Amino acid sequence: MIFRYIIDQERSRLLQDGRKGKGPVVYWMSRDQRAHDNWALLFAQERALALERPLMVVFCIDLTYPSANLRHFGFLLRGLQELQMKLADLALPFLILKGDPARTLPVFLEKEDPALLVTDFDPLRIKKRWKESVLHQSNLPIYEVDAHNIVPCWLASDKREYGAYTIRPKIQRLLPRFLTDFPELVKHPYVTAINSENALDIIALLSQIKDRSVEEIKWLKPGEQAALQVFADFETHRLQSYPADRNNPCMNGQSNLSPYFHFGQLAPQRVAWDIWQGDTDQESKESYLEELIIRRELSDNYCYYTADYDHTNAFPDWARKSLAAHRLDPRPFVADLHILENASTEDELWNGCQRELTGWGKQHGYLRMYWAKKILEWSPSPEEAMANAIFLNDKYSLDGRDPNGYAGIAWSIGGVHDRAWQERPVFGKIRYMNKNGCKRKFNIYAYLQRVNRNTSE
Repeated sequence: MIFRYIIDQERSRLLQDGRKGKGPVVYWMSRDQRAHDNWALLFAQERALALERPLMVVFCIDLTYPSANLRHFGFLLRGLQELQMKLADLALPFLILKGDPARTLPVFLEKEDPALLVTDFDPLRIKKRWKESVLHQSNLPIYEVDAHNIVPCWLASDKREYGAYTIRPKIQRLLPRFLTDFPELVKHPYVTAINSENALDIIALLSQIKDRSVEEIKWLKPGEQAALQVFADFETHRLQSYPADRNNPCMNGQSNLSPYFHFGQLAPQRVAWDIWQGDTDQESKESYLEELIIRRELSDNYCYYTADYDHTNAFPDWARKSLAAHRLDPRPFVADLHILENASTEDELWNGCQRELTGWGKQHGYLRMYWAKKILEWSPSPEEAMANAIFLNDKYSLDGRDPNGYAGIAWSIGGVHDRAWQERPVFGKIRYMNKNGCKRKFNIYAYLQRVNRNTSE
């Protein structure tokens, strides 16, 4: 019997061919931590059904992951607790391997002798190194599936794009093919015994997290179910006014979905598909989908094709030359990491942005740009500005350590995906922002009152 695949095979690519083992198909889950609307899991189940094999989901957790702390691990682990139950209902064992995946996963694979391995696409350097190590230590077929982007990153473009205006037509050309609904994951008919030594108590892992310097957040519930509820609330109550409210930090105009996207608890494609099929006016649809699809997938493109995406040598030539020409310009104020982290600068608006970040684990999208640009203005060098902005964002933001964060900071400080503007001190030709410009857009004192109220609760 010939098995009929229903998932577009170009969502996946074969990283390595090899010998099919006698064991199950293994899905190494990493970036996309959800049971439903997950192309990688669906692809893995299709392969398992075709081979008439069990399917096993494995997650590797390294509690020393760079810049991650209790805030991030808490959100991740509580989401995995719900995921474990959802997968159990589908007869899919879910195992957690503790430690560096480059060491723990190859040992596990050798024991299980899987038919093949399926994993998520991720453009970040550390995730690439994990995969390269697993590839080097294994001789089985290994597939990679882009379950995060709507158009697979390697198909959208084969190079680093200059900006949204260059990647937009490439993505739009492929959207009719890839922007679809999802098939259902089915209860798996082939079962396997679970190795109990790997079925760890997820919540028990919370007590083993060493970096507890940042508290868990309370205002946003983690997990797949909560993500769908937050999306439904946004679509029902705020999507219609998104074009008018999205850049006003005094309004509750944004979706608050970025933490769920970062941890893979919600598929961007589910959001895009439901909004595209919904009855919201065209302007609201296009405004939100531009951010959700074009801008977000541009960030993946940047990190995937830029090895040093978090360093100043990734800036475009015009920006590096312009910043170099103003390297010795006097700074109006100098703020080191201690001043920045403690929100004790001379700028009350910036301090409010930092308090929102540390207290709530998020920043309003418009003010993220202002926040990063002021760090450039107050730093002795662009290198220090870049390092401090990334450190603070990765440490405190729920959606830190993410392509969107690295690309956004590189845009703010180094002109990535932007163009040259009028030259001025310190900034050179980098786009400038100041508090007066913010005052013209929104009531900064109302924003500060809201931040102070929220962070004191």
